[in-house]
Amino acid sequence: MAIRSQLDALRVGDARRALAGLPAPGDYKVLIKPMRYRKSPSLSGLCEFDERRIILRMPEPFRPFDEVVYHSARRAPVPGMRFIWLSENVSFRTRRDVLRFLYLHEWLHWYLREVLGRRAMAEAACDRFALRNFRRREVTLDDVQAALQGCRSQLVPELLLAA
Repeated sequence: MAIRSQLDALRVGDARRALAGLPAPGDYKVLIKPMRYRKSPSLSGLCEFDERRIILRMPEPFRPFDEVVYHSARRAPVPGMRFIWLSENVSFRTRRDVLRFLYLHEWLHWYLREVLGRRAMAEAACDRFALRNFRRREVTLDDVQAALQGCRSQLVPELLLAA
Protein backbone atom coordinates (compact mmCIF):
# COMPACT_ATOMS: atom_id res chain seq x y z
CA MET A 1 0.00 0.00 0.00
CA ALA A 2 1.45 3.37 -1.03
CA ILE A 3 1.09 5.79 1.90
CA ARG A 4 2.16 9.42 2.13
CA SER A 5 1.79 11.62 5.19
CA GLN A 6 1.77 15.41 5.29
CA LEU A 7 1.44 15.29 9.06
CA ASP A 8 4.56 15.97 11.11
CA ALA A 9 3.21 14.00 14.09
CA LEU A 10 2.45 10.88 12.03
CA ARG A 11 5.26 9.28 10.05
CA VAL A 12 4.62 6.86 7.18
CA GLY A 13 5.92 3.91 9.21
CA ASP A 14 3.48 4.69 12.04
CA ALA A 15 0.61 4.97 9.57
CA ARG A 16 1.60 1.69 7.92
CA ARG A 17 1.59 -0.05 11.33
CA ALA A 18 -1.79 1.51 12.20
CA LEU A 19 -3.33 0.24 8.96
CA ALA A 20 -1.80 -3.25 9.20
CA GLY A 21 -4.37 -6.02 8.84
CA LEU A 22 -6.72 -3.93 6.71
CA PRO A 23 -7.42 -4.63 3.03
CA ALA A 24 -5.38 -2.76 0.40
CA PRO A 25 -7.02 -0.32 -2.05
CA GLY A 26 -5.53 -1.79 -5.23
CA ASP A 27 -3.32 0.76 -6.97
CA TYR A 28 -4.81 3.74 -5.10
CA LYS A 29 -2.49 5.85 -2.97
CA VAL A 30 -3.31 6.81 0.62
CA LEU A 31 -2.61 10.43 1.59
CA ILE A 32 -2.83 11.59 5.21
CA LYS A 33 -3.39 15.33 5.60
CA PRO A 34 -3.86 17.57 8.62
CA MET A 35 -7.34 18.96 9.26
CA ARG A 36 -7.50 22.19 11.21
CA TYR A 37 -10.59 22.85 13.32
CA ARG A 38 -11.91 25.73 15.39
CA LYS A 39 -14.09 24.19 18.09
CA SER A 40 -13.77 20.42 18.11
CA PRO A 41 -12.19 17.66 16.03
CA SER A 42 -14.27 15.60 13.62
CA LEU A 43 -13.94 12.88 10.98
CA SER A 44 -13.14 13.71 7.37
CA GLY A 45 -12.01 11.58 4.45
CA LEU A 46 -12.37 11.44 0.69
CA CYS A 47 -11.99 8.84 -2.04
CA GLU A 48 -10.91 10.57 -5.26
CA PHE A 49 -11.64 8.16 -8.09
CA ASP A 50 -10.20 10.40 -10.82
CA GLU A 51 -6.92 10.88 -8.95
CA ARG A 52 -6.89 7.26 -7.74
CA ARG A 53 -6.22 8.17 -4.13
CA ILE A 54 -7.79 8.03 -0.69
CA ILE A 55 -7.37 11.14 1.46
CA LEU A 56 -7.61 10.82 5.24
CA ARG A 57 -7.76 14.08 7.20
CA MET A 58 -6.41 13.78 10.73
CA PRO A 59 -7.64 16.41 13.24
CA GLU A 60 -4.70 18.63 14.15
CA PRO A 61 -3.88 19.30 16.93
CA PHE A 62 -5.12 15.89 17.94
CA ARG A 63 -7.09 15.41 21.13
CA PRO A 64 -9.53 12.61 22.02
CA PHE A 65 -13.10 13.27 20.87
CA ASP A 66 -16.50 11.66 20.47
CA GLU A 67 -18.40 11.51 17.18
CA VAL A 68 -21.96 10.44 16.39
CA VAL A 69 -21.86 7.84 13.60
CA TYR A 70 -25.11 7.18 11.70
CA HIS A 71 -24.98 3.56 10.55
CA SER A 72 -28.53 2.62 9.57
CA ALA A 73 -32.03 3.93 8.94
CA ARG A 74 -35.51 2.56 9.55
CA ARG A 75 -38.65 3.72 7.85
CA ALA A 76 -40.84 5.80 10.17
CA PRO A 77 -44.42 4.55 10.61
CA VAL A 78 -45.91 7.68 9.04
CA PRO A 79 -47.16 8.48 5.54
CA GLY A 80 -44.47 9.48 3.07
CA MET A 81 -40.75 8.78 2.97
CA ARG A 82 -39.54 9.52 6.48
CA PHE A 83 -36.72 7.74 8.24
CA ILE A 84 -35.41 7.29 11.75
CA TRP A 85 -31.60 7.30 11.71
CA LEU A 86 -29.83 4.86 14.01
CA SER A 87 -26.54 6.04 15.45
CA GLU A 88 -23.81 5.33 17.94
CA ASN A 89 -21.60 7.69 19.86
CA VAL A 90 -18.02 6.57 19.21
CA SER A 91 -15.00 7.65 21.24
CA PHE A 92 -11.81 8.23 19.27
CA ARG A 93 -9.01 8.22 21.83
CA THR A 94 -5.97 7.78 19.57
CA ARG A 95 -4.79 8.78 16.10
CA ARG A 96 -4.76 5.08 15.25
CA ASP A 97 -8.52 4.81 15.91
CA VAL A 98 -9.25 7.80 13.68
CA LEU A 99 -6.94 6.59 10.92
CA ARG A 100 -8.40 3.08 10.86
CA PHE A 101 -12.01 4.29 10.96
CA LEU A 102 -11.50 6.80 8.14
CA TYR A 103 -9.52 4.33 6.06
CA LEU A 104 -12.14 1.58 6.33
CA HIS A 105 -14.93 4.01 5.50
CA GLU A 106 -13.16 5.31 2.39
CA TRP A 107 -11.91 1.84 1.43
CA LEU A 108 -15.50 0.61 1.21
CA HIS A 109 -16.30 3.50 -1.16
CA TRP A 110 -13.36 2.28 -3.27
CA TYR A 111 -14.52 -1.33 -3.08
CA LEU A 112 -18.08 -0.49 -4.15
CA ARG A 113 -16.89 1.47 -7.18
CA GLU A 114 -13.73 -0.28 -8.33
CA VAL A 115 -14.44 -3.92 -7.43
CA LEU A 116 -18.23 -4.23 -7.55
CA GLY A 117 -18.84 -1.55 -10.21
CA ARG A 118 -21.53 0.09 -8.09
CA ARG A 119 -22.18 3.66 -7.09
CA ALA A 120 -20.01 4.52 -4.12
CA MET A 121 -22.47 6.72 -2.23
CA ALA A 122 -23.57 4.18 0.38
CA GLU A 123 -22.67 6.31 3.41
CA ALA A 124 -24.61 4.26 5.96
CA ALA A 125 -23.04 1.00 4.74
CA CYS A 126 -19.55 2.57 4.83
CA ASP A 127 -20.10 3.88 8.34
CA ARG A 128 -21.50 0.50 9.44
CA PHE A 129 -18.46 -1.30 8.00
CA ALA A 130 -15.98 1.09 9.62
CA LEU A 131 -17.83 1.06 12.93
CA ARG A 132 -17.87 -2.74 13.16
CA ASN A 133 -14.25 -3.24 12.15
CA PHE A 134 -11.93 -0.34 12.99
CA ARG A 135 -10.83 -1.82 16.32
CA ARG A 136 -10.34 -5.35 14.97
CA ARG A 137 -6.83 -6.59 14.18
CA GLU A 138 -7.69 -8.00 10.77
CA VAL A 139 -10.51 -7.27 8.33
CA THR A 140 -11.45 -9.71 5.55
CA LEU A 141 -13.83 -9.79 2.59
CA ASP A 142 -16.32 -11.72 4.75
CA ASP A 143 -16.58 -8.62 6.95
CA VAL A 144 -17.28 -6.55 3.84
CA GLN A 145 -20.11 -8.87 2.78
CA ALA A 146 -21.66 -8.61 6.25
CA ALA A 147 -21.61 -4.80 6.08
CA LEU A 148 -23.15 -4.76 2.59
CA GLN A 149 -26.04 -7.01 3.61
CA GLY A 150 -29.19 -5.16 2.53
CA CYS A 151 -27.28 -2.40 0.74
CA ARG A 152 -29.00 -1.59 -2.56
CA SER A 153 -26.41 0.54 -4.33
CA GLN A 154 -26.93 0.90 -8.07
CA LEU A 155 -24.57 -0.08 -10.84
CA VAL A 156 -22.31 2.64 -12.24
CA PRO A 157 -23.17 3.48 -15.87
CA GLU A 158 -20.55 2.12 -18.31
CA LEU A 159 -19.87 5.65 -19.52
CA LEU A 160 -18.59 6.69 -16.07
CA LEU A 161 -16.46 3.58 -15.59
CA ALA A 162 -14.64 4.21 -18.88
CA ALA A 163 -13.59 7.73 -17.83
